[in-house]
Amino acid sequence: MCPIREDEPMTPFATGKLPPDTLAKLLQEIDCRDTRVTIGPRIGEDAAVLDMGDRYLIVTTDPITFTETRLGWYGVNINANDVAVKGAEPRWFMATLLVPTGKSDEALVKGIFDDILASCHRLDVSLIGGHTEITSRVDQPILIGQMMGEVGKDDLVTMERVTPGDTVLLTQGIAIEGTAILASEKGGELSSRIDTDLIDRAKKFHDDPGISVVKAALTASRAARIHGMHDPTEGGIATALWELGQAARCGLRIDGNSIPIFPETRAFCDVLSIDPLGLISSGALLIVLDAQNVNTVRRALGSVHIPCQSIGKIVRKEEGLTIRRGEAYEPLEPFERDELAKVL
Repeated sequence: MCPIREDEPMTPFATGKLPPDTLAKLLQEIDCRDTRVTIGPRIGEDAAVLDMGDRYLIVTTDPITFTETRLGWYGVNINANDVAVKGAEPRWFMATLLVPTGKSDEALVKGIFDDILASCHRLDVSLIGGHTEITSRVDQPILIGQMMGEVGKDDLVTMERVTPGDTVLLTQGIAIEGTAILASEKGGELSSRIDTDLIDRAKKFHDDPGISVVKAALTASRAARIHGMHDPTEGGIATALWELGQAARCGLRIDGNSIPIFPETRAFCDVLSIDPLGLISSGALLIVLDAQNVNTVRRALGSVHIPCQSIGKIVRKEEGLTIRRGEAYEPLEPFERDELAKVL
């Protein structure tokens, strides 16, 4: 690793994910010497896959930093999503909770703890350990979760199966998580510009349509052979599609006009002048599969009341990543930071 020269000017990062070029450089320096590491650190892969003999262990970790509302619910579900998109059932959860000095008491910590337990119970996940700490280094509660699950070797979903000609499906609609957070954090000050009934509906987006994709991912993977899955999170659907292209080493031709956007999401984005394609989108699921299996998967998802829409297809890598917005196709690029960061 090359040290930073003291005379080099520092360019601070914006809030959000590391720039893709910086992340790519860091990942290149990682040497996974353990041969049991089947999938290690890669752009577009949110979970590691470890060979445990007769099955794979899926491991992921993610922090919750954008909101204090329902912290435990977010921590469990966001991490469970990353396990489920590999075709695995989430099984074990660990949590590191950091709470601020001078602002925290037993009621705060117990509320987060109860939320974690209730969320684990709903997914049949066991809370197996973690760490709690009161620190002056944070000014709001921060939860970092780690989820583990397991999957049979024949059932692992990996981006290595993705091939040109595959169809890209999207469940539910985009920016479910972002819409819920905006309603909770900004609803009061925007009530003079957005209908209060719409704001109240958006506040319930945590549960309906919901930020979990576990049921959708496991339903799809049991209905047909899935070539790849990815759940859009920070940076929205546009960033998730770009990550999918990087992980699968392929091109994408996406019809942005086919991407479902909830009226509540559209209302917030219009008033706040932000792009819904770059708004944090847990609750949606990208599914890549052979075109002949599309109807089978859509019927399976429909049977559990999960809507699903075809939004594009996989093309050869040299054709690049493009998205149709309006009448024209344009390059599909990741957002440098989530649109939510602009307003929070």
